[in-house]
Amino acid sequence: MSVDKNTVAKIARLARIRVDEKQQEELTGELNQILGWIEQLSELDTDGVEPMTSVVEMTQPLREDVVNDGYYVDRVTKNAPESAHGFYAVPKVVE
Repeated sequence: MSVDKNTVAKIARLARIRVDEKQQEELTGELNQILGWIEQLSELDTDGVEPMTSVVEMTQPLREDVVNDGYYVDRVTKNAPESAHGFYAVPKVVE
């Protein structure tokens, strides 16, 4: 796959960025080089290779999902103009 000046102009228009003629020539070469690297990567045999999310093998520490009130209701509602029973009290908007 290769990119020409018309494709670069279309991408620029879709991205809503201004690219003059000289920049279109430069971007055409750069995008074609990037696509060439991607084609090289597709030639690699990746059968049996596990997908990775990081170059360093690690596991995320997991915790149990527990619903709670944060254990500091008074601190949370302290700055509220008005609170009632541990909740923010707001004026009635709909009658």
